[in-house]
Amino acid sequence: MRNILFFLPLLGCIFILSCSRPAPAGDELRPMAQQTVTAEPQGEREAFIDDYWRWSFGDAGLPDELARKVAESAAQGPDFVMELLEILEGDPYLYILVDKQHGLPEGYEPEDLVDLSGGSYQVSREGLKLRRAAAAALEEMALAARTEGVTLAAGSAYRSAAYQAEVYAREVSNYGQEAADRESARPGYSQHQTGLAVDFAPIDDAFADTAAGRWLLKNAGSFGWSLSFPNGYEAVTGYRWESWHYRYVGNSLVRFIDTYFDGVQQYGLQFINAWIESSEPKRAGL
Repeated sequence: MRNILFFLPLLGCIFILSCSRPAPAGDELRPMAQQTVTAEPQGEREAFIDDYWRWSFGDAGLPDELARKVAESAAQGPDFVMELLEILEGDPYLYILVDKQHGLPEGYEPEDLVDLSGGSYQVSREGLKLRRAAAAALEEMALAARTEGVTLAAGSAYRSAAYQAEVYAREVSNYGQEAADRESARPGYSQHQTGLAVDFAPIDDAFADTAAGRWLLKNAGSFGWSLSFPNGYEAVTGYRWESWHYRYVGNSLVRFIDTYFDGVQQYGLQFINAWIESSEPKRAGL
């Protein structure tokens, strides 16, 4: 509820902006703190929303062309913010940014982990777990795939920080620090620790050309799953292409990412993280 109350004035500003001002261009983005608003009341509201977008986009690290596209969508009316509010009113761990710079709260462990029993999909070994909502979505997705003659296999799922430390140390020992950092996260900085990520088998580059890999790339979004590390975005995500690594973010967030952020999960989560930090700093710690 506090998200809705906070953004009610902002929605009014968006309406004014959509009727009277062009969206800010990517190369014009700069922090709101550097702006000085001196105008009539309506002009102040226009300046506020204009500067708010600049502040959020600037901190989100979006490329100029994408920032311009998102700003234009937001300036057209309240839909963008209303969709964002729907996401923010949900489970915060669906949209928490987990990458090389942003870790999970120390000692975080999901409270609703369930065993992956197989069902409509295969499991590579016993003991794999996911959060309850992600496990249900995986079963639903796997059942849909099976009706089309495709079998999904989970190769890796939830990892505790301690287990991730073992994985990371092994990668460093086998391949060296630089190579390991392209493929493995430090403990506390892995999407697997959220209990919402799955590595589908086989966990190698060949997965992209399998029936399962092709099916997931086309259909996973319909079930709330998002490819975390797409091809050609290593400079953005920090990790090389992993065609097998999907994170459950829920249907609303998938649509938000696909509609406004060209389907790139990292951009969508970076924006949401910047939005939260700029509007509710105390909430960033969840």
